[in-house]
Amino acid sequence: MCAQCGAGFLQGVDLFCARCGNRVGQRVSIEMVRGGPAPEPNGAATQAMLAARRDTQPRLALLDDEGNIARVYVLERGEAVLGRGDADIRFESDPYMSPLHARIEQRNGQLWLRDLGSRNSTWIFIEQPTRLTDGDLVLIGSQVLRFRRLGYPGPHPPEADSTRRLGSLVPAADVAVLEQLRADSSVRDTLHLSPGRSVLLGRETGDWLFPYDQTMSGKHAEVRSEDSEYYIHDAGSRNGVAMAVRGERALRKGQRILIGNEILRVESA
Repeated sequence: MCAQCGAGFLQGVDLFCARCGNRVGQRVSIEMVRGGPAPEPNGAATQAMLAARRDTQPRLALLDDEGNIARVYVLERGEAVLGRGDADIRFESDPYMSPLHARIEQRNGQLWLRDLGSRNSTWIFIEQPTRLTDGDLVLIGSQVLRFRRLGYPGPHPPEADSTRRLGSLVPAADVAVLEQLRADSSVRDTLHLSPGRSVLLGRETGDWLFPYDQTMSGKHAEVRSEDSEYYIHDAGSRNGVAMAVRGERALRKGQRILIGNEILRVESA
């Protein structure tokens, strides 16, 4: 019976009461918590059903600060909303997480991740060199960087009196920039990128240094110029390099996701 209005519902089938809209079911269950498995419900039939479901449903592991599994979430219906508010996977004490932050959904055997317009974006840690496109956000240590395409500059028309302009000698035309963003999305600093020029970012070594960022490795990431494109590489950092999700992103087993201040790993897709 619904606790709010007393109407009946189908246990394990209905998520909301048909009469009052109160949530009466769940789409996510906890398979394991830190220190051991979660308590199993009573009944051999229920335990058998859970065992079969573990083999077929997607699972997400919440990782602690040391990278160990603190909890495993089973997406019983192949979908879940994550957030600080009325979400299937809820982190009420995470101030960096929006009330409804991101959605994970399985369709045709593929797991998909979508940001729900959160304030701080949803991030996927890269596992291989990744091509940058205009507007991409990259998280390196605690620095949020935005990649912007500038395009190739056009020729300057000659001056009326034929006097040449004085300018800095540069190796090639600047065609892109990395912008360091403040919390209000304003730009604090920029690094210009030119064709054929790769740049290294880190706390101690590189072309762009962040000595005040203790979450960044000494040599953290590299942006490489390849033909007319730019690729972001993880330079063996401890905390990884993440990119903000734009639209939908397919997920694979083993990938790590940053949502708010929580890191989750796809255990099965």
